[in-house]
Amino acid sequence: MKTTLAAALLLAISTASIAAPDNAADYPDRPIRMLLPFSAGGGGDILGRLLAERLSARLRQPVVVENKPGAAGTIGTHAVATAAADGYTIMIGGMSTHQLAPATYAKLPYDPLRDFQSLGAIGSSSIVMVASNSYPANNLAETIAMARRQMAQGQAAPIQYASWGAGSTGHFCGEVLRQKTGIAMQHVPYKGTSQIITDILGNHIAVGFVDMVTATPFVKEGKVKALAVCTRRSPSLPQVPSYKEQGVDFDRELNWAAYVPAKTPKPIVDKLSAALEGTLKEPEVVNKLLSLGISARYLSGAEQQAINARDIPIWKEIARQANISLD
Repeated sequence: MKTTLAAALLLAISTASIAAPDNAADYPDRPIRMLLPFSAGGGGDILGRLLAERLSARLRQPVVVENKPGAAGTIGTHAVATAAADGYTIMIGGMSTHQLAPATYAKLPYDPLRDFQSLGAIGSSSIVMVASNSYPANNLAETIAMARRQMAQGQAAPIQYASWGAGSTGHFCGEVLRQKTGIAMQHVPYKGTSQIITDILGNHIAVGFVDMVTATPFVKEGKVKALAVCTRRSPSLPQVPSYKEQGVDFDRELNWAAYVPAKTPKPIVDKLSAALEGTLKEPEVVNKLLSLGISARYLSGAEQQAINARDIPIWKEIARQANISLD
């Protein structure tokens, strides 16, 4: 009896080890959900829908986009962290979801390092400070000088600036500017970047910080003016100087990456990563991303995880100095 039982167990283990690769080889056999923790129409949404279309072709299954915005992207990100780790839920994340959130939430409902496996980096972009064409300053240096003149004359009203939510990268850009220059600024949180552009076009708010994906077409068409990029100069808007070039010592990139829940089987992660890497090598995709202000740059999932581990403490210190807390 003992021998028979042992033999049965060995057979079960052997069968399971053989079946695992076969199951992974069959993946995907049904539609995949791509959850975007951003509002529809914004930069992250445009990027996600482009990648979903290309990944659908490579994986031969529909990749269905679902927007789940809110709380600087943490609501949708948490939904992915708690989803089944079977490869049928993936997400596009950014600096706000995996680097800034742990810097601004003491009780974040997910751990960006422990609860996710990165499929790889997608590329890097910049954050641009935009204003309506009627705004009296034409760049950041003029904005700072104007604000300081008003302060000296006792006329200073805070510059209201929009970002796509408290704790977002745009919020960090505004708060760093306020801290490093001493000018009066007031943050106005929005749910998404498309709404920011709409209100700037309507002169309902003075300035706003949006990602390059959102800003590029409006700046190129002359509908809004770009005052600065608070990160590095973008090849999409090379004429727009950075914070650092205009006297504000701040230089960071906005990075995009794809993620799945942490316990997703490695063969499935590898298949998804390969599809993402192949997509980012397509000339048409590279050019499309560049037109949106994103420099395509695939890095492995391990490399992206290492970047997150390195940068989270840096952003925590920036949040502490800028007094940004969402708890």
